[in-house]
This record gives sequence, C-alpha cells and structure tokens, in this order.
Amino acid sequence: MSHEDRRRLVITGVPIDSVSAPEPGSEPFGTELAPVALRAAGLADAVGAADAGDLPIRLSGRVRDPQTGVVGWPSVQAITQAVRIQATEIAADGRVPFLVGGCCTLVPGALAGTRDALGQVGLAYVDGHLDTYDGQTSPTGEAADMPVSVIAGNGPQGWSAEVGAPLVDPDQLALLGPRDRAEAQTLGSVLPEDCGLYQELGPAQLRARGLGAAGQDAVERLSHAAGRYWLHLDVDVLSEEVFPATDYLMPGGLNLAELRQLLEPLAREPGLAGLSLGCYNPGKDTDGSGARAIVDLFARLIC
Repeated sequence: MSHEDRRRLVITGVPIDSVSAPEPGSEPFGTELAPVALRAAGLADAVGAADAGDLPIRLSGRVRDPQTGVVGWPSVQAITQAVRIQATEIAADGRVPFLVGGCCTLVPGALAGTRDALGQVGLAYVDGHLDTYDGQTSPTGEAADMPVSVIAGNGPQGWSAEVGAPLVDPDQLALLGPRDRAEAQTLGSVLPEDCGLYQELGPAQLRARGLGAAGQDAVERLSHAAGRYWLHLDVDVLSEEVFPATDYLMPGGLNLAELRQLLEPLAREPGLAGLSLGCYNPGKDTDGSGARAIVDLFARLIC
C-alpha cells in the first residue's frame, strides 16, 4: 500500500462474536472486544489510518433459524446490512475500508458494499478454515462457518440473497491457508471444487510454492479476473503454537514470518479495495502479545 493509500485508509470496528452468540444486554466478550483492544494497542496510528469508531451492532441470540439454519439470524442480517452500508460509503468516497472484527461474519457485507461502490471485486480469503458450510451442514449454525458459501451463492438462501450472491466468479476467489478440509468433508460441507471455486492452497501447498510467490500468484489472478479485490485475514490461519489468542486452535498453521510473506504482495497492490481482520480474542491474550503481533504485522504490511 502506497503512502497515498495509507492516508485514505479508514478503520471501522465490527464488534461481533459468532462462537456463542450472546443474549441482548449481556457483557461484551471474546472477539467482540477485539476492536477496542487493537485500537488501544495502536493499530490506527501504526497504519496511518483514520478511525471511524465501532459500528453499533452485535451478533446476538442463540436460536437456530429454521429457514436459514443460522444462529441469531436476525442479527446476522442486520450486521450484514450495516457493514455493507459502511463499506459502500467509505469506498465510494475514494477511501479504503479496513474492517476490524470481530469474526468473519462481516465478510459478505463488506464484499457486497465494496462491489456496490466500485463494481466487481474479488476476494483473497486468508483463513485456517474453508468456511464453506451452509445452514444445514454447519454443525453449530454459527454464521462464521458460512461466509465463503454465502459469497459463492451456496450459503443459506436468505443470506446469499441479502448480498446479491454470487459475489464472485470462481476465478475471483483465492482461499489461502485453510487446513480443515478433512473435517469439513466428513461433516458434509461443500468443498471448493464441488461448487466450481478455485481449489484452496493449504499451508503445505503455500510452502511448496513459496509464501511470497503464492501471494503474488493470487494478486495476478484476482487483478486479472476482477481488477480489484478485498483481502480478509482470520488470525486462526496461524498455528496455535504461534498465536493462541483465537477461538479455533489448530496445529499446522503458518508462523508470523510466513504470514507476512504471503500478505505482502496482496497488501501492497494498487488493486486492493479493502481489507478486514477477524478471529482475534483478547480474552485469550492476557499479556497483550497477540495484539502487538497483529499491530506489528499490519504496520509492516501497510508502509
């Protein structure tokens, strides 16, 4: 990202948590606390961004909707609408949205809003999970199980319709870092190749290609196919030994140096239309080292 792009970056907090959707009025918890914690750790100053504060939204309710299969569906729908409006307004003003979650439930609204403002936008989805479940195959009904399915038009019909999915063509989506294929397949999730999407690159494939080269490949493919793209990072793409401050701990992920190498081409390309961050849980980061690692990562990427 150029110096000019840094001046156009606008951070918005999206304080949501899909792990155990709380009842209205309960105290904030988990990834809901991430925007505040990262703001306190100096994220906005580190990347030279304006700070638009937090959206007044919350993922709440513990009932699994019988139509969509999504837990807390009314709040998920409201979140999607609010995020879409925010992304549209920032992008239409010639600025670059940086949505700080929270969880990856924010991604469909972010991509829809950016498309509303700019036209077709691809997606680089850097995550430890495929997130291709739908309302039936998700074992929990958590909205964070489903963003890729929603974006591809295979998710719960109501959610996909809400954002006008499919939001991307098969060659406009890069899935980078997932390592839950075996579990997803066992549970009946649609796999990327089953719905015409470009097959994911897990940690082993990324290392075989070279992290920086894999990132550059994604840049070239997304830029050619869509012109612009959104970059989403879930920190659970990192190994649990490297980054324990997340709710979905899995071995075998990337280390911080590898993640930086992967993201550098994606973060510095002029085609970057917006970016988002998810799955950081300050409640599991008692010494603040996780927040500092995130801030340092983005400070190095956005320079």
